[in-house]
Amino acid sequence: MSAGGLVLGDDGGTKRAAGTGAGGPIKLVAMADLRPERIDQSYTALHDMLGEWIDVPKERRFLGFDAYKHAIDCLKPGDVALLTTHCGFRAPHLEYAVEKGVHVFMEKDFAADPGGVKRIIKAGEAAEKKNLKIGAGLMCRHSSARQALIEKIRDGAMGEVQLIRAYRMDPGYTMGPFPRGENELLWQLAPGRPFQFMWSSGGIFIELMIHQIDECFWIKDSWPVAAHGVGGRIAGSTDCSQNLDSYSIEYTFADGAKALVTGRYIPNCYNDFGTYIHGTKCAAKFSGNIHAPNSWLYKDQNITQSNLAWRAPRETVNPWQAEWDVLLGAIRQDRPHNEARRAALSNLGAIMGRAAVHTGKTITWDEAMASNFQFCPNAGELTASSPAPVQADAQGRYPAPIPGQTVEV
Repeated sequence: MSAGGLVLGDDGGTKRAAGTGAGGPIKLVAMADLRPERIDQSYTALHDMLGEWIDVPKERRFLGFDAYKHAIDCLKPGDVALLTTHCGFRAPHLEYAVEKGVHVFMEKDFAADPGGVKRIIKAGEAAEKKNLKIGAGLMCRHSSARQALIEKIRDGAMGEVQLIRAYRMDPGYTMGPFPRGENELLWQLAPGRPFQFMWSSGGIFIELMIHQIDECFWIKDSWPVAAHGVGGRIAGSTDCSQNLDSYSIEYTFADGAKALVTGRYIPNCYNDFGTYIHGTKCAAKFSGNIHAPNSWLYKDQNITQSNLAWRAPRETVNPWQAEWDVLLGAIRQDRPHNEARRAALSNLGAIMGRAAVHTGKTITWDEAMASNFQFCPNAGELTASSPAPVQADAQGRYPAPIPGQTVEV
């Protein structure tokens, strides 16, 4: 088995794509990127780390917006395309991989908008008809510690789950003004910038919080029926990106239970990174800092180390490796494995929450599902000479959402 990687952004999937795992050796055989320096850096780092498992001579290192097609064209039936760009490009890349008949690992996020979600779902359905396997980069679903706590919850150890709280708060990610005279599209797609724009990544909130939002839906074993929220920027902010620096969302589920999701990106403030659950019997911690598998039950509602009642068994395989092992195992043993729909719908839930904050409105699940809104419908046709999908004003700043005026669903 070989594995083709598309290295245009988040390279987490690529690092897992070579070596041995799930029953046999694998190799990285093709790479794609927009910039020669980036592809050279990635190749050197991977080759230094993994040696013979990186079999990517210069003729299989492709550059440009259509480079993903050339990389996927190097693959054979049974091979895997790794889609690791920012999510503005995920749908056209997935569609092409499915058309070519190869399996896929796609890193999170999966879509920037509801229209992109629909394309992911449709491509996933096409893959299923071809018996192609799709793994998705929501690695927490493959955490044995979280799976053990989910089993406890389903068995009634917490009673009825009434409230989930998820936080990711850190010092922040501001961006300076666009410097006139540069290629604006390529500038927006330079390392570290795509998450500053809605069209390319869905924005920083979804980029960071999709894992914990997915945890909320997993814990409740359902999708939310509605979301509303608030957000904004600190006074005097010089951030030129499209992001807000605080997001607070209340999701409501069909049984009336709530999930409160908070993202804040401001320096010199209290920080937290964790997911907490409150049931009618007791509380629990589902995950901890940097997605640590801190899956614990407490004796009551007091979330303190001295009040622990149960700890999940220690993980022997980290979730990033486990998700890859599951995918390769399904391919080699021809087991059903297609995470496209679930991943896309979790992404839709994140979009729904972001849209509630950006628009200042309550967004329902039905509205989100019905929406065809897209920030950049032609992402798959962009070239280096294309105008940027969003353009800076005279001061080099990009339009930020205005509640009451912005439309995203």
